[in-house]
Amino acid sequence: MKIAIITGATSGMGRRMAIEIDDNIPNIQEFWLIGRRKDRLKELSAELHRPCRLLDEDLQSLDALDRFNKILNFEQPEIVFLVNAAGYGKIGNVNKLSLNDQLGMVDLNIRVLTGLCKLCLPYMSRHSRIINFASSAAFLPQPAFAVYAASKSYVLSLSRSLNAELNGSGCYVTAVCPGPVRTEFFGVAETTGQIPIYKYLFMADPINVCHKALQDSIIKSDISVYGFSMKLFRILTKILPVKLILDIMSLYNKMAPKSDNSGVGSVWDKHIQKHLKPKSKA
Repeated sequence: MKIAIITGATSGMGRRMAIEIDDNIPNIQEFWLIGRRKDRLKELSAELHRPCRLLDEDLQSLDALDRFNKILNFEQPEIVFLVNAAGYGKIGNVNKLSLNDQLGMVDLNIRVLTGLCKLCLPYMSRHSRIINFASSAAFLPQPAFAVYAASKSYVLSLSRSLNAELNGSGCYVTAVCPGPVRTEFFGVAETTGQIPIYKYLFMADPINVCHKALQDSIIKSDISVYGFSMKLFRILTKILPVKLILDIMSLYNKMAPKSDNSGVGSVWDKHIQKHLKPKSKA
């Protein structure tokens, strides 16, 4: 059976990638949707046009990968798409964030993603794709977002290395590196701090990001970066000294209007939020 496996399918990029694959890849016979909230998985499965297997699993539990491996061994599927979209970030300095938050990011963003790639590789079809969600944060160290950015640098490096290792196998790996995207991600991230206001200026629609990610995966690109601003940012991180970019970002944050406790305190911030309301459901 030809399947697509998608982690983080309950919301955000994982949910949207399932819809994109369902709409554009006709040879998928079944979706394996992985997430912690079964009600959300059921809602997504009702929107898709192919049968779905719902795996309401906390991938951070110690035996989750072992249980998943047993399912693979029993079912012997032919994996056409593996989408690693599960992950999270918490805002705050290393000395302020809790140990659980920081190790949790490392665990889900790195250990689980690596484990799923390893376990799924023997079942990848001749013409298959792995899509790993990294971030534009992978291009540059991010003070107050240090662990998250470092974890996404790992995802980018692993994905490009794995893509090279699989050369000639028919399986290709794409690292997706979006900037800020309008999803529930920031609802989680801002439980420990507030994102810099300038990031609202570059907030992208998940529909556009995921559509490009699928296109780039199909054409065998090893990296997918949506939008002119993020493509320019990637170039700048290659040609400018890291310290200079960090100093500019720090200066900008000091000069920007401050938010109140609601997280949308300044007039400027409210104006940005007004114009970034979702155009459609993701």
